[in-house]
Amino acid sequence: MKQNQWMSLLGLAYRARKIISGEELSVKQIQCGKAKLILLSADASENTTKKITNKCNSYEVPYKLVENRYLLGQAIGKDERVVVAVLDGGFAKKMETLLD
Repeated sequence: MKQNQWMSLLGLAYRARKIISGEELSVKQIQCGKAKLILLSADASENTTKKITNKCNSYEVPYKLVENRYLLGQAIGKDERVVVAVLDGGFAKKMETLLD
């Protein structure tokens, strides 16, 4: 049940234009302080995982792992996605509670 909830919320955030997907764009959002939460696919490459988690830790941005890249992409109506940055505090807070 919770899986459907976070995916629906992420889809809503996407339609509200409050997320950015993609590794490089997400890193830019982390660095400029706009990212409130990072969703990282558990099947991301070791290099991508290390890069994103290091950026999140140094800029104090929370991140959550999701099961796979297909679910992350499906939630926003795209092909598979490895990294998604949530730019809105409200969406980020609710998504964190759903993913705990």
